[in-house]
Amino acid sequence: MRADSRLSRMLHVLIHMDRHDGVATSETIAGMLNTNPVVVRRTMAGLRDQGYVRSEKGHGGGWTLARRLDDITLLDVYRALGDPPVFAIGPSVDQPDCLVEQAVNATLAQAMQAAEAVLLDRLGQASIADIARDFDRRFSALTGATAGRLVMEQG
Repeated sequence: MRADSRLSRMLHVLIHMDRHDGVATSETIAGMLNTNPVVVRRTMAGLRDQGYVRSEKGHGGGWTLARRLDDITLLDVYRALGDPPVFAIGPSVDQPDCLVEQAVNATLAQAMQAAEAVLLDRLGQASIADIARDFDRRFSALTGATAGRLVMEQG
């Protein structure tokens, strides 16, 4: 099963948007993520619906942040993406009447629920600004300079 990278990708985009002057078009974001602008619009719609970004249609339109990165947690973005499944593993449903399968599934379900609760708690404790500050530290350590504005590169 392929990993769902939408959370990671949207966090990446939101940090670029914060550091980018002006609007970010769906085409520019799509080029940066190596995907289709329709996918970007569909994914960003959830963020817009929750009030994290704004969109303007037409010439000169695009996406802008509606909130500061300090005011958006990783959990906020996760939920705006529709609470995608956290685990690729899941219960077996081959033999639902089998007591062994039922016991296995019950134990796995309890473990996954506990792990998911810990993960969601951690996502709620971190803001996107925390990630941006980590980027700034890494950039400064590598270059000796301040990161400043970023260019939203395609490809």
